[in-house]
Amino acid sequence: MKGSRPAFEAMVDEVIDALPPWVLDQIDNLAVVVEDKARPDQDETGYGLLGLYEGVDKLRRGNDYFGAAPDRITVFRLPHLIQARTAEDLAAEVRTTVLHELAHHLGIDDDRLHEIGY
Repeated sequence: MKGSRPAFEAMVDEVIDALPPWVLDQIDNLAVVVEDKARPDQDETGYGLLGLYEGVDKLRRGNDYFGAAPDRITVFRLPHLIQARTAEDLAAEVRTTVLHELAHHLGIDDDRLHEIGY
C-alpha cells in the first residue's frame, strides 16, 4: 500500500490533477497540504479526522476579500492508512476526502454534501 508520505502526497496531487478544468477554474487562493494527523485543536472529538478545510469559502467572500492568506485543505495521512484495507480503498478514500474538503472551499456545506453522498 502507498503509505509513505511522498506516495500519499502524490495520491492527493493525482486527485487534484484529475479535476475537470471548470472545477480548477473555481479554485482560488487555496493551499492543499498533507499532515500525518490532526492536532488536538483541529480534532476535538479525537476520532481521527481525514481532512479539514480552513478558510473563507468562496460564497462568503465579500468585496473586501483581498490580500488574505490562502485557505487551507489539510489531508491527514495516518487516519487514511489506518482506515484503508487495500491500496484501492486508500485511493478511493483520499479522493473522497479531497473532493469533500474542496466542496467546502467552494461553499458547499456538510448537510448538502451528505444529501449528494459525500
